[in-house]
Amino acid sequence: MNVATNKQVEAGQAIYNKYVLAAYDLLVLGVSCQLFWRCPSDRMETQYDKFVSNNHLDVGVGTGYFLDRCQFPSNNPRIALMDLNKNSLNYTAERIVRYSPEIYCQNILDPISIPAENFDSIGVNFLLHCVPGDLSKKSVIFDHLKTVMNPNAIIFGSTILQVGVSPNWFAKRLMNAYNNKGVFSNINDSAEGLKRELSKIFTDVSVEIVGCVALFSARK
Repeated sequence: MNVATNKQVEAGQAIYNKYVLAAYDLLVLGVSCQLFWRCPSDRMETQYDKFVSNNHLDVGVGTGYFLDRCQFPSNNPRIALMDLNKNSLNYTAERIVRYSPEIYCQNILDPISIPAENFDSIGVNFLLHCVPGDLSKKSVIFDHLKTVMNPNAIIFGSTILQVGVSPNWFAKRLMNAYNNKGVFSNINDSAEGLKRELSKIFTDVSVEIVGCVALFSARK
């Protein structure tokens, strides 16, 4: 397996500085999701409401938008945040400070070794398309995440596809620009490929395409 270089990994997450994070909810989860990717953010929020548990790990946390808005089964859930980008970790931790989240700075392409008990749900939202390599290589993150999942735990999330979808003119231009800059790495990503890689590791695999986005879930 070819391992992503440090430069490639850095490019996929470096864009998330404090200025981008301040505008992320409006520009990405608002404008881009609605007009370009054609998957309104409330579809992802519904997914969180359906699958999130009281013992949850979020990987690739962005701004913590969905953790802030979703309906946990109780008022006192255990929430852990995992990301390579410290800006995103700090931003999200402050946003959901009421939950006293655990914070783990981790490259998910590396094996996970954290001083924590395993989880009952893991959210991986809008992360895969930023991870270097094709799905057969970057799906190693699922192998790593499986090691911190309890029996019958669920993993769910979303990713932007480029194969097998019909992006509009603006979406094509935006995806090409992001791939050229290394922000995205999804040129060969398809729903079939995603389902195949998930099925190698998990059971009860589901992949639904909404616009250019795959909403997925699977169980250990």
